[in-house]
Amino acid sequence: MENSDDDVYLTISKSAEGEVFKEKGSKFIAYAYPLTSIDQVDHHMQLLKKAHHKARHWCYAWQTGVENPVFRYNDDGEPNNSAGKPIYGQILSFGLTNVLIIVVRYFGGTKLGVGGLIVAYRSAAKLALENAKLIEKTLTRELHLTFDYKHMDKVMRLIKDHSIDILSQKMELNCVFLLSVRKNMIEQVATLFEDLRCVEVKKVN
Repeated sequence: MENSDDDVYLTISKSAEGEVFKEKGSKFIAYAYPLTSIDQVDHHMQLLKKAHHKARHWCYAWQTGVENPVFRYNDDGEPNNSAGKPIYGQILSFGLTNVLIIVVRYFGGTKLGVGGLIVAYRSAAKLALENAKLIEKTLTRELHLTFDYKHMDKVMRLIKDHSIDILSQKMELNCVFLLSVRKNMIEQVATLFEDLRCVEVKKVN
């Protein structure tokens, strides 16, 4: 089956830390995290605040979602748009989503000005992402199948031939399967099962 790549997105595989960026005595350390839930933002923030309890600022930016992305950024007391926005700019520059970047600042006694802060937070965020492993992931949709057990061989043959992932299965006289299918292939896969004439097919999302 043919498919296009507009259901593929880029994210990071695991947490990464950037080298320390120094400017006029201040130190900036950036941390990048894969983000699957917005609830994780506060969790990572609290851990960093404990680890860097003598720091002055913990600025961040995050984005989740692919088709309808949601993002936030926060300056944490720095001048407006001098910290969170340049951090977010690096997420966009790398073409990422489902990612959180927190930059910790230790104040060195000299004010950097808005321009200096923008450069510092942007540079720190970039260093973290340069140390991260970028990976491609694919958007999926779920397919719900209901069929009589006697048709199991036909259903399993299609699943195996097209390397479809089974999320859950109930195999009794009346079988129920929940499949995970690449978004761009959902219509084609649904048609394959419908063509068997013995399977009730529903697209879940």
